[in-house]
Amino acid sequence: MSRLLAALALALALGCAGDAGPIPLPEGTGASPDPEVVLGFYSRAEGFYARLAKRRLNALETFNDAFLREHFRSKDAFFDYYADLAYQLDLAHFEKSRPSGVEVEELVFETGSLAWVQVRFHGADDRPMRPDSTTLVRRDRWELGDGSWWIIPGKL
Repeated sequence: MSRLLAALALALALGCAGDAGPIPLPEGTGASPDPEVVLGFYSRAEGFYARLAKRRLNALETFNDAFLREHFRSKDAFFDYYADLAYQLDLAHFEKSRPSGVEVEELVFETGSLAWVQVRFHGADDRPMRPDSTTLVRRDRWELGDGSWWIIPGKL
């Protein structure tokens, strides 16, 4: 069992990105935390992103979701992240601003308390005469503080 945990932790720490490429880290950084830390972080991040699948991001029900908000240190941090994500989904032409699937592609620890997650959103394309799907790949920064991992949004 511990070998399985170690293998999963190593794979997640090193990343397994799709066509967006690996998450770049500044030279001289990169950490390999204990497998329990990696699995705890992965569980928290995966739960957050899974909650976004099949939910309309331009709806009050999603905006007011207490589970989503508990991944941010403050209301303002949540508002910044949420506004940026909804805007990015709109630019990517997601039908009804609703991803049909969300998958964590890669996570990398820059330090023991700073991690990056690359996530891919899939969904139907809302443009007329385009029955195809669309995707959005984004990288989110998470920081460990006060015993929990928090999403730290970039400034708009």
